[in-house]
Amino acid sequence: MRLHVDTWDPSYAAAMGTLRPTSVEVDPDVELPAGRWRAIDPPDGLALPDVVHFVDGVRRIDGRVWAEESDGTAVLGLAASYAAGVVRCDLRRGLAEMAAHRLERTVFSRSPIPDLHTAIVRYQVRRPKSDDPVKLEAAVLTRLRELEQKVSVAAGDDAELLIVDGPLHDELTGERTLGFVKTHDTQYLSGELDRVVGRLASGQRSPVFGLGGSRHSWYLKLPNSGRAPWSGVVRLETHARPASVGVADLSAALLPRFASHPFKDARAPQNLVPIGGLERRLRAMLGDPRLLLRALTTAAAAV
Repeated sequence: MRLHVDTWDPSYAAAMGTLRPTSVEVDPDVELPAGRWRAIDPPDGLALPDVVHFVDGVRRIDGRVWAEESDGTAVLGLAASYAAGVVRCDLRRGLAEMAAHRLERTVFSRSPIPDLHTAIVRYQVRRPKSDDPVKLEAAVLTRLRELEQKVSVAAGDDAELLIVDGPLHDELTGERTLGFVKTHDTQYLSGELDRVVGRLASGQRSPVFGLGGSRHSWYLKLPNSGRAPWSGVVRLETHARPASVGVADLSAALLPRFASHPFKDARAPQNLVPIGGLERRLRAMLGDPRLLLRALTTAAAAV
């Protein structure tokens, strides 16, 4: 028996959790037949892009807002702040800068309450169909994903590669647009295919496989010293099916250089350095949660 401790910060969701079987159809034969699966190194002499964009967003629940209706019914709503941004990395100049960002503050409530104008900010009301807490949280996430799409467009089109933190939205279909998934909770592969991923060395990737007919995906091992199962492994996906193998090679040659280190980031190496820096910047933009909660309380009392 061997025992390993995952270096991933336990205050976050586990990088490798209990995997549930996928509900989508998986085609393992996109790049190589399933019986010939092996670890793949990036080809020598591959031309790397000059400009790469990284997209991410952050969200926070600032307060729970209860609307007491005329019949005495109490309806739950969530006041949330969320922001999305793009980091533009110019590899020729060794320069990274925020290319675009957007921030919104919203109360998600099915009750017909007015926008909340606090002393410092305004919360616009959006009306989901349900006041179920899980569905309210999902409404916040959906709006954040829409914001990420908007900043991706606002950043311009000079990027030769666009990396979106998390699974790809349906609207992001560019040939060099990749979804970057840091954590694993779904089992897409089984048997020997799964074991190929577990044996990847730093900088190696799995063969490309199909997901549900609309996406192509692959696993990539980032540089790290952890020995826990699938330590340092991320999953990438793209809608650019004809070009997926070339983009997979590009990701294996490029992304390991952006891997974070444990002494700097508790989610190393999966939380790439540009994404980690963007998250910190965006969280600072959300403001002080204590001040916002106080402002929300005062504004709600005045309605």
